[in-house]
Amino acid sequence: MLVTVVVVVGVVAGVTGVLIGLLALRNARRAVEDCLDVLARRTAAEGAVDAKAIRDVAVYRYDALEEMTGRLSFSVAMINGLGDGIVLTSINGRTETRTYVRPVRAGKSSQQLSPEEEQAVRAARLGLGPDIEPTLTSGGLWLRPRKSLASGGS
Repeated sequence: MLVTVVVVVGVVAGVTGVLIGLLALRNARRAVEDCLDVLARRTAAEGAVDAKAIRDVAVYRYDALEEMTGRLSFSVAMINGLGDGIVLTSINGRTETRTYVRPVRAGKSSQQLSPEEEQAVRAARLGLGPDIEPTLTSGGLWLRPRKSLASGGS
C-alpha cells in the first residue's frame, strides 16, 4: 500500500510539474510575442536606428575674407548619434579656395576649431541644420535655422 501511495504521489507531482512547465512556456511565448510587437511598432515609427550613421548636419555660411562677400565660405558639420564625425570647411577667395577637414569625437575636436566650425558643430548637435545663420542679439550671437525659399526666406 505504501508503494502505491508513493507511486500515485509521484505521478501527481510529475503531471503537476509538466502542467506548470507548459503554463510557463505559454506565458513566456506570449511575453516574447508582445516584445516583438512593441519592437515592430517602434521600428515602423522610427526606422532602424544606427548610432554610427550621420544624422546631424549643419551648414554655417560666412564671409571669411574681406575681399569676398556673399557668404561663399562655409563650414559643414556632419555628426552621428555618438557625437562623432567631421567638420568640412571651405574658405573662398577671389583667386583660390582652401578646404580643410577636422575630426570630431564626442562633439569635440582634437584640433583647434575656428569659431565658425564650432558654431557648425553646435548647430548640428542641437539639430538646427541643415542651413543655419547667425543672428546678433543683445545677449550675443545666436544660431537659428535659415528660412527656406519655400517659406519665403532668402
